Amino acid sequence: MQLGPYSFDTPLVLAPMAGVTDKPFRLLCKRLGADLAVSEMTTSDPRLWRTRKSRWRMDHDGEPAPVSVQIAGADPAALAEAARFNVEHGAQLIDINMGCPAKKVCNVWAGSALMQDEALVGRILDAVVGAVDVPVTLKIRTGWNCENRNGPRIAKIAEQAGIAALAVHGRTRAEHYSGQAEYDTIAQIKSEVAIPVLANGDIDSPQKAAAVLTHTGADGLLIGRAAQGRPWIFGRIAHFLKTGEDLPPPSLPQVRDILLGHLDALHDFYGEEHGVRIARKHLGWYAKDHPEAATFRAVVNAAQSAQAQRGITADWFDALIAGLDPAARLAA
Repeated sequence: MQLGPYSFDTPLVLAPMAGVTDKPFRLLCKRLGADLAVSEMTTSDPRLWRTRKSRWRMDHDGEPAPVSVQIAGADPAALAEAARFNVEHGAQLIDINMGCPAKKVCNVWAGSALMQDEALVGRILDAVVGAVDVPVTLKIRTGWNCENRNGPRIAKIAEQAGIAALAVHGRTRAEHYSGQAEYDTIAQIKSEVAIPVLANGDIDSPQKAAAVLTHTGADGLLIGRAAQGRPWIFGRIAHFLKTGEDLPPPSLPQVRDILLGHLDALHDFYGEEHGVRIARKHLGWYAKDHPEAATFRAVVNAAQSAQAQRGITADWFDALIAGLDPAARLAA
């Protein structure tokens, strides 16, 4: 699969997720096997580009190439300008968000709401592709609702507009994240367009990754929620696809060290106050499959300093590694 000067075999991509795929998490996932990590969506409203949140989202200093930035909005001219602005500030790929199902996004006619207006989709894609000299990708869903699975038509519009690759989540906007992702529509899209297609939705293991690739014929995969608290999933999937061997999950000491490094990166990037707050959701994801996770979350979420947050996390994992009761360790 080729995106401008960037070549991939079967790319494994960290899907863009608001509030999740920040720079520390992108760097971690790339280090652990992701071929590409797409940024949180950035607004096309220029009035917000200088806010603290936008500056964090647009910080790509030291990020390994290729740097992919997702933009969101509904106005073709504004999205074109947002694409130019982000390329000037380090983006090497631009991704357009037509997949987000969140009400606050769809209520302003952005994200997956755009799939209701195919003519507007075409104008947006033409404007953005024409505005920049870097590859432009597009993220969509299978349709607006089950009665309107127009993903295949959107895919053809994207191909005609010069979109370099298309990512498809196997649900409609109306389904949000409920039920099971379906892959038949992704397979149909792949059979009807010549541009690369990446499958997305419920890919949570090496075996599921291989099955989705076989079912859809997709050129690559986007992985989102399954990477939350498990950033090593990319390396495990890559190894399985290459060798057929299922690597064991990381050991507790390895998970501890990955998490402590992630905490340090969050504290450094955001500063202590914001870093401690933003880290809480990640701590919950890392902990969820381990004993006494609820107790750990209650204690660590009360921490107000980076030192306390890190110390509680290290103590909890050290107790698990030693075979001790982690709740007793936290209460000590």
